[in-house]
Amino acid sequence: MSTKKEKVRTLLDRHGETYAEEAGINLADKPMPLYQLLVLAMLLSARIRASTATQAATELYSAGLRTPQKMCDSTWRQRVAALGRGHYRRYDERTATMLGDGADLVRRRWGSDLRRLRDEGGDRTGITELLQEVPGIGPTGADIFCREVQGVWPVLAPFVDEKATQGARRLGLPTTPARLASYVEEDEMPHLVSGCVRAALSKAVTDDVLHG
Repeated sequence: MSTKKEKVRTLLDRHGETYAEEAGINLADKPMPLYQLLVLAMLLSARIRASTATQAATELYSAGLRTPQKMCDSTWRQRVAALGRGHYRRYDERTATMLGDGADLVRRRWGSDLRRLRDEGGDRTGITELLQEVPGIGPTGADIFCREVQGVWPVLAPFVDEKATQGARRLGLPTTPARLASYVEEDEMPHLVSGCVRAALSKAVTDDVLHG
């Protein structure tokens, strides 16, 4: 039977791609990639396949909608069309509206720079509360954003949301953030948590780590 350390390494090697990476985001503590991650978190929080959400995000970015200003400058129909190309059709019209409204809020309140949101929030509780003021970002979306951004926002680390906890439990790994984080370097934590989420969403991933 694999040890916890061996399972963590297998999970990282085979299923440790973050959702930001899957969507083509070169995540850094800079305004544009942070906003791109916010958009992705919104898309991922809907009841839709994660692969569809990342594809829709990629289509929005390919259409040039990578900043709050560009999103605000786009038309509702342009946003709907981009979401449609990503097969994000079930929620496309409502999401297109929320993307415009959210971008306007981020631009007006934080000068298009989510680092200002982080500084205003101060800690994990404050940051997650402010994130949920953005249209389309509820508790799930805030958790997704924090889960992915913890590598560049150390104030949030270690962050393990409910879905990642489910995956860790499936794999027989610790479910408390500090204990789970003890198995990896700081910069690997987003990858480990993403792997746990993938295990929660896919029995095939779980079986691959446990029996592959």
